[in-house]
Amino acid sequence: MTTLSALRSGIATNLATISGLRTSATVPDDVNPPIAVVAPQGITFDTSFARGLDTYEFNVLVIVGRVDERSAQNRLDGFCNPTGSSSIKTALESDKTLGGEAQNLRCTEMRNYSSLPVGELTYLAAEFAVTVYAT
Repeated sequence: MTTLSALRSGIATNLATISGLRTSATVPDDVNPPIAVVAPQGITFDTSFARGLDTYEFNVLVIVGRVDERSAQNRLDGFCNPTGSSSIKTALESDKTLGGEAQNLRCTEMRNYSSLPVGELTYLAAEFAVTVYAT
């Protein structure tokens, strides 16, 4: 039986395949962009046959530095592309079993592309919705 921690770690491992992107399987106290942060959003238990399958929902928050508007948006755009070497979707789905911890993983959408204030700094960020099916 899989654990929430194992799924978070597996997602972070998949994201670490993007060169230059830091990853965090837990919500950090401080951010050091570019970084992808994995945060659980919910679990639907018993999706199939009395403990046969659970559905896990995660948000992956990708944060980039905002030195200037254009370069920050270009950097974040690369992460938002559906394919390519810096694509979050491609990295997330590179191992849909998360090292054998899950049956399947899907990155279903990118949303909330916006400024993100953290302390006295403002970053640019986007969220990616991820669904994981596991027993």
